[in-house]
Amino acid sequence: MNSDVFQMIITLLGGLALFIYGMNLMSDGLQKTAGEKMQKILALLTKNPVFGLLAGALCTAVLQSSSATTVMVLGFVTAGLMNLPQAISIILGANIGTTITAQLIAFQIGDYAWVFVFIGFILYFFVKKEKAADIGQTLFAFGVLFVGINIMGDTMEPLAQSPVFLDLMMRVRDIPILGVIVGTVMTLIVQSSSATIAVLQNLAATAGPDGVSSIIGLEGALPILYGSNIGTTITAILAAIGASVNAKRTAAAHVIFNFVGTFIFMWFIPLYAKIIVAVSPAGPEIAVISRQIANGHMYFNIINALIFLPFIGVLVKIVTKLVPGKDSDRLPAEPVFLDYNVMEQPFAAIHLATKELSRLANFASQMVVATKKAFLGNDLTEVKKVFEMEETVNELEKKIVSYLSSITTVDTVTEHQSLQIAGLLHVASDIEHVGDYCENIGQFAEEKTRKKYEFSDSACAEIYECFDQAGRMLRDTIIALEKGDNELALDVKRQEEDLNRTEKFLRKQHMKRLNEKACSPEFTVIYTDVIHNLEKIGDSCDNIATAVLDDINFKATDIAKAAE
Repeated sequence: MNSDVFQMIITLLGGLALFIYGMNLMSDGLQKTAGEKMQKILALLTKNPVFGLLAGALCTAVLQSSSATTVMVLGFVTAGLMNLPQAISIILGANIGTTITAQLIAFQIGDYAWVFVFIGFILYFFVKKEKAADIGQTLFAFGVLFVGINIMGDTMEPLAQSPVFLDLMMRVRDIPILGVIVGTVMTLIVQSSSATIAVLQNLAATAGPDGVSSIIGLEGALPILYGSNIGTTITAILAAIGASVNAKRTAAAHVIFNFVGTFIFMWFIPLYAKIIVAVSPAGPEIAVISRQIANGHMYFNIINALIFLPFIGVLVKIVTKLVPGKDSDRLPAEPVFLDYNVMEQPFAAIHLATKELSRLANFASQMVVATKKAFLGNDLTEVKKVFEMEETVNELEKKIVSYLSSITTVDTVTEHQSLQIAGLLHVASDIEHVGDYCENIGQFAEEKTRKKYEFSDSACAEIYECFDQAGRMLRDTIIALEKGDNELALDVKRQEEDLNRTEKFLRKQHMKRLNEKACSPEFTVIYTDVIHNLEKIGDSCDNIATAVLDDINFKATDIAKAAE
């Protein structure tokens, strides 16, 4: 290999690297500006798969990443927030949405690439407002993307004169299956079908030896295009590793969809090429072939989606047979909703974290009920249950905190999302504290039961009422947290004041009984510590209610409910 050829290959790879970097950076910027809106769009899903198709296409077109949409959907399926037919319909739409990138490239706005880079740079680095900086990042990345395309285009021209390269292109044109393999392998390597299509558009727009016709032509380009759609399924496959059975089935459906579509279209390459030429702008081949490839990519995915759309139910049955089994029951301390695969989409990751926090809060509520039964019913079985549940709450809280902390390290996290995460971390801590207070009372219940302490009827009635107050507070707190109900949060704070007064009153009542010798002095420590721990549960509820009033809640759109 001589130095000129080596230099061309390095320059071509450098242009490709700039393109991929620009694509990823632009996707990050778009996720910051529109990511949360895209989650709400996905929440518009109904049982009608057409809506899923449209939602998937729109979400991917806006985020400029079918991988982002696919991974997010797999995360929702794993979390049980989306069923298999809904997920498949979104994946079909994502394949359509990703074709927008090729359409943008076909506009050939490379001459203005540096304008986008400069304007984006100014907004990104010098404007302090977060929204403007995100827009700047998107524009800067958009410019970098086209700088990469320009570099690749300039490199293709001398490369096209290489006899070895020309021979390879002739082989691809004459053996369509070789084109499919090239497109698949390249997409597997660069992890981006958009990058493969961009290289293909630049390659096809390069003139052959006659200086007029494309070096590869539309018929030669189509198999590579089909192969890129197969290669892009690797994202879903990798994201499904270690995920739920339904997530694996969704990934399998994605693979089947692209393989079958490619198999069908491979039989009609000449006819399909003629149709694409007919619906695309007229002109010299090398001038219009980039648009033809973009249209070929778009119509391939639209037609493929329309073929599969009526048969989603059949596809569900096929993937259920291919991926048998059911999701095994997780241990209580194992997260149900957390999925690190969606970490690059903070809006989705935060949503899953709130679902797991809601589960944690309900564990804490169950602990209060079990603690009441253990203490007032002298039930050692319930005592054991309290201790086991406390371990579950501790372990689960650690995993949630670790997950939330990991989200903050992602580049696409916005300032608002950072504040949300900080608030949710405090909420997680307060819920875990409820478990600690229940464990303390469980220890007193164990001592009371084993030593056969008999509290007076009035003391038991007072503790019963105190338990009821704390339990009611916690239930209301969870509802306020899940619904973002400020009125209920304010009521929780009023209840906390009542519980404080109750604790002071019960201490006085107990001292009165001691003076009247109606209660044994040895019970004093247990009695006062139990009501104090119940009051501390109230303090934790008060802290969470304050967070709700500060707009920290679980009121993220519930996709599962929206789909019903």
